[in-house]
Amino acid sequence: MSSDLDQITAFAMRLSLRERIRLVQRLVSTIDDEIDVDSTELWFEEAERRLKELRSGEAQGIDSDAAFTTAREALER
Repeated sequence: MSSDLDQITAFAMRLSLRERIRLVQRLVSTIDDEIDVDSTELWFEEAERRLKELRSGEAQGIDSDAAFTTAREALER
C-alpha cells in the first residue's frame, strides 16, 4: 500500500462502525459510476456459488432472524 493509502486506512479504522459503513457506501457508489459491468450476471454467479457451497456443506447458513438481529445490533453501535 502507498503511504497515503496507509494513512487513510489508519484514519478510517478509527471511525465508528456506522461511519465506516457510510464511507464504504460512498466509495462503492463512486466505483459503480465508473465501471460498466453487467452486475445482474455477476450477482447470479455469486448466488450460484453460494448455493453450491451450502449444498456441499462447505458453508453453513444462518437463520434470517439471527442475521437481521446481528445486523441491527452492529448498526446500533
